[in-house]
Amino acid sequence: MKRFYLLLTYLFVMLLPIAAEDITILANAPSHVEVGDQFRVQFTINTFDHSDFDAPNFKGFEVIYGPSTSRQSSTQIVNGHYSRSSSVTYTYVLLCSKAGKYTIGEATAKVNGKTIKSNTLTVNVAGIGQGNPNAGQQGGSAQSPSSRPTRSVGSVSNSDLFMTATVNRTNVHEQEAVLLTYKVYTLVNLTQLDGKLPSLDGFQIQELPLPRTKQFSVESYNGRNYHTVVWSQYVLFPQQTGDIEIPSLTFEGVVEQVNRAIDPVDAFFNGVSGMIELKKKIVTPKIVVHVSPLPEKPEGFTGAVGSFSITSSINGKEFKTNDAITMKVNVKGVGNMKLISTPTVNFPKDFEVYDPKVNDDFKITNGGLAGTRQFEYLAVPRIAGTYTIPPIKFVFFDVNANAYKTISTEAYTVKVEKGAGNSSQAVSDFTNSGQTVKTLNQDIRFIKTQDANPRQKGRHLFATKKYFVTYALAFVAFVVLLLLLRRYAANNANIDAVKGRKANKVAGKRLKAAASLLNKGQSNEFYDEVLRALMGYVSDKLSIPMENLNKENISEKLAERNIDQNLIDKFMNCLNDCEFARYAPGDPAETMDNTFNEASNVISEMENIIKKRK
Repeated sequence: MKRFYLLLTYLFVMLLPIAAEDITILANAPSHVEVGDQFRVQFTINTFDHSDFDAPNFKGFEVIYGPSTSRQSSTQIVNGHYSRSSSVTYTYVLLCSKAGKYTIGEATAKVNGKTIKSNTLTVNVAGIGQGNPNAGQQGGSAQSPSSRPTRSVGSVSNSDLFMTATVNRTNVHEQEAVLLTYKVYTLVNLTQLDGKLPSLDGFQIQELPLPRTKQFSVESYNGRNYHTVVWSQYVLFPQQTGDIEIPSLTFEGVVEQVNRAIDPVDAFFNGVSGMIELKKKIVTPKIVVHVSPLPEKPEGFTGAVGSFSITSSINGKEFKTNDAITMKVNVKGVGNMKLISTPTVNFPKDFEVYDPKVNDDFKITNGGLAGTRQFEYLAVPRIAGTYTIPPIKFVFFDVNANAYKTISTEAYTVKVEKGAGNSSQAVSDFTNSGQTVKTLNQDIRFIKTQDANPRQKGRHLFATKKYFVTYALAFVAFVVLLLLLRRYAANNANIDAVKGRKANKVAGKRLKAAASLLNKGQSNEFYDEVLRALMGYVSDKLSIPMENLNKENISEKLAERNIDQNLIDKFMNCLNDCEFARYAPGDPAETMDNTFNEASNVISEMENIIKKRK
């Protein structure tokens, strides 16, 4: 028995909380880091029994990851003395992009209803290359291995992951294409990258289509082998002269690394992921492009810059009046194809000319838009004769020759013979009331200058027989519609009467819902729905509120309506069946069928009797 009591006392002491131990929060972080380095901040609470942990505001830092939670516990028995310790560590990975001196405030938590606070931390962020001022000093504050800013512990440096921005030329002429390329260089596992080109003042932008699935390749850069991929490419067309800046862009990447901040054994038993995702901001360099103005523009130049050729075709050489003449002009090459304006074709004055149709067939390339812009002209000759369509001149600035060039199409001679219709053989000039015109196909008339009261015969309606008949019919229709609306409003003014007229329809909807429940075999819901159909019908038909309904006043009200006693008994039996059928023995499906049929029949019979006695 003595040994038994000693064992109980020992177990009791082991289960007691260590009240004498002070509960604290210890904050730990490196005192000196460099701009762009990622480092860890840890808050350790020496007990499991706490709640409401609240980290401080990491002002001046970017939280790349966290919090990651790890737990540790140990038990010791020395010379019969029992001791137990436990702790929880919250880990954050931070990044600072600006040099300076920063203070990390207090973290808080609650233990036994009381709030405890951590110590504050001071972190000095030095510029890149300035190093740690405490390095190599005796007596300096040493950093723990878990908090030293190294790449092996959740850190991605600017040499591990960066992007370049390049252009194929920095000195161009106005409207000359510039290829802008953004390329990724990485030594880490980059899983995501977000960022897009903003609107650039002074440029017209066309994005080159690239594969959505990025394929990395190995490339040597500054003596190191990187995995690289072209992330995006744009063709820029300068719209103004001078120095135009392409600003630096900020991309946000997500890097996946092994989670070295968590003990592998603890991760296994607590289901914590063995991988960690770190966020990394990537800033590209800015670029300045010098844009020179074009030389003095010659006559006929409309803004085309690049390298082009021009061809034309016509659908025939001999036509008849009123036939359609189709002429196609193709401008082919590489450059600012979208800015090529419609060339002017000087058709003969006796041709009726329509607006040209423009068809584009080009794609974006490294040198700009490459392909063909086709202009399709349609003209209709109205007068017979022989005509010449002069050549079309096209002026552009050749970026390869650094000079303006003029190219042209061939001239066409067409013969037009008289066709079917009233086309005139010649153009007549004559004067009438001081006006001179040329008549084409007899479709031009002089403007009448004298006072006139034009009126087209047989097109007026006012003050005719049809006018008065239409007016009378509209008035009669308005009166009839007004009477019908007043009657409808009067019929619906009495709410009880409206409910009475719709009682059978509402009951039918409820019985239909009950039939659906019957097919599903849901007996309880079925009987509730049938009971609502019966009670709702008499409530609406007899103008009795649902809260005042009971079997006695239902029988009395039905008898006042001169309903046969047999029918009243049937109705009351249906109510009783619905209340007791769910508890009755026998075949549930057969009982539900009988109840549904009886309820449908009694409502139908009662509705027919009430309608006949109105």
